[in-house]
Amino acid sequence: MTTEELYKELDYVDHSREKRLKYANLVIENPDLIPKLLKILFMVDDKISCRAAWVFEFMCGENLDAIIPYLDKFTEEAHSVHLDSAVRPVAKVCEYLAKAYYSKQDNRIKTALQTKHKEKIVEACFDWMINDEKIAPKAYAMNTLFLLGQDYDWVHPELVLILERDFQMQSSGFKARARYLLRKLKKNSNPDSYRDKFQIPD
Repeated sequence: MTTEELYKELDYVDHSREKRLKYANLVIENPDLIPKLLKILFMVDDKISCRAAWVFEFMCGENLDAIIPYLDKFTEEAHSVHLDSAVRPVAKVCEYLAKAYYSKQDNRIKTALQTKHKEKIVEACFDWMINDEKIAPKAYAMNTLFLLGQDYDWVHPELVLILERDFQMQSSGFKARARYLLRKLKKNSNPDSYRDKFQIPD
C-alpha cells in the first residue's frame, strides 16, 4: 500500500474503537506502513493527520515495540502537532513511552528510549502544558513529565510552577490531576509549600 492509498484508507477511520483498532492491526501486521502512517500524521495542517494519530495511538497501545525503529522521527516531530484531535493521541503515546521506560517489568523501550528521545518528549510535554490545550493532552503531559522528572532535576520544579500558576484557571479535571501529582511531588520538596493552597491532605 502506498502512502497515497493509506491516506485514502484513513478517511474511513472514525471515533469508534472498532475502526481505530482495525487499522492499527493492519499497520502492526504490515510494518512497512508505519513510516507512511507517520508521514501522514506529521502533515500537521491536514485533518487526515488526526486520523493517522488515532491509528498510531492504538497501534502503540497494542504493540508499543512497533514504534522503536521510529523513535527518532516521532520524538523529533511530536511538538509540531497542533490540531486538537491529533495532539491528544500523540501526548498519549508519549505517556505510553514514559510508563514503559519506568516500568518495573523488563521491556525493549527501556533500552530503545535514549536521552535525546526523552529530552524531545519533555520539550513537547512542556509545550502542551503551557499552550491552550484541552485537559486530556495536559493530563498525559503532566503524567509524562512526572515520570521523566526522575531523570532531570529541573523538570519537577518547573512542573510544579506550571501546575500552581494554572490551577485556578483550569477545569475540574485538570485540578483533580494536578492535586494528585502535587501530592506525590510534595514528598520530594518542602511539604508545606503548596499543601494548604491546593487543599492537599496529609
